[in-house]
Amino acid sequence: MPNARGGPRYRTGRLLWVLGLVLPNLACSERYWVCDGPDESGLAQLPERLTQTGLFGGSASEQLAAGVHAYRPEFGLWSDGAEKRRWIWLPPGATIDSADPDDWSFPVGTKLWKEFTRDGTRAETRLLTRFGPGEADWIGASYVWTAAGDEAWLTPYGALDVAGTPHDVPASNECMACHAGTRSRVLGFSAIQLAHPAESDQVGIEVLNDAAWLSEPLELAPSVPGTVTERAALGYLHANCGHCHNQKRPEADGARCFDPQNELDFRLSVHSLGSVAETPTRHTLGKAVKAGKPEESRLIELMSNRGFLAQMPPLATERVDHDAVALLSDFIRGL
Repeated sequence: MPNARGGPRYRTGRLLWVLGLVLPNLACSERYWVCDGPDESGLAQLPERLTQTGLFGGSASEQLAAGVHAYRPEFGLWSDGAEKRRWIWLPPGATIDSADPDDWSFPVGTKLWKEFTRDGTRAETRLLTRFGPGEADWIGASYVWTAAGDEAWLTPYGALDVAGTPHDVPASNECMACHAGTRSRVLGFSAIQLAHPAESDQVGIEVLNDAAWLSEPLELAPSVPGTVTERAALGYLHANCGHCHNQKRPEADGARCFDPQNELDFRLSVHSLGSVAETPTRHTLGKAVKAGKPEESRLIELMSNRGFLAQMPPLATERVDHDAVALLSDFIRGL
C-alpha cells in the first residue's frame, strides 16, 4: 500500500506542503498560492481504497456501480495532455437545485470522480464529494493507482511523477484552489458544460431533464455565442481560468488559495450569452490583452510560460498548451 494514508508518499507530500508554506518570506495575505491544510475531518470520511468509494460495481474494473453515470464537459481543463474520464453519482431520489443555472447546488452525498491517464498509464482518480449541508462542505482527494492497475489508494498529500509518468497528483487542500472559486464547487458538470450533444453512454442536459435530476429543467440548453474560434476561445477561458478569475467568488476565511483578487472575469454566465460582446469575458479582456496584438498581451505571455508565479493556469500543468496559445492568439487578432 505505498500510496495509502500514512504511507511514504503521504509523509513526503506533507513535508513538501509544509515547506511550501514557510519558504516564501512574504506576508500570508500576499501569498495567493498558499492554501489552508487539508480538511482532516472531511478526509476521515473517505475510504482508503478507490474500490470502496462506490465508483465500481465490485473490483477495480470497467463495470460501474448502479447509479454512476459518465459525462463529458464541452470545454476541458488543460492538464498537460492527460486523457480524462468523469462520472457522477447522486443519492437515490435526490435532485440538483438548478434555480441558479450558473451555480447548481448538489445534494449532500453527491460524488464525482475524474480519472487521469498520462502517456497511456492510468495515474490517478480524483473524488469530490459533498459531506454536509454547508456550502463549503465538500472534500476532494486523489487515489493513486498501483502499477498492477488493480487498485488505487487515497493519497491526501499528493505525489510527484506517479506511475513513472510526469504526472503530479495534487494534495487534497489544493482541490479547493479551483473548486472553491464557485458557489457550486462543481466545475465541469454545469448547464454550460453539458449543453452539447452527449454520447449514448453519457449524461447531458436532455438526459438530466428526462431523468428529473434538475429541480428546474432547462427548456433551452445554453449556447456559447460567436464563430468557431470565438466559441472555442470563450470556452477555453471559462474552463481554464473562470473558476479563479470571476467576480462572484464566494468569500472565504483563511489563506487566499489561488484567489487572484483582481477585476478579470472569464467565467461564462447563462444569462450573458446573447453575443460575444455580452459575455463577462469580453468586458474584461482589455485588462489582460491588447486587441489585435497577441504578442503584446499579458494573457498570451503567461499562457506561453511555465515556472512558479509566471504561468497560467498556475496549477496542474508543467507543459504549455500550444494549441490553446494559437487559439487565443487568433481570437485576440480578431478583436
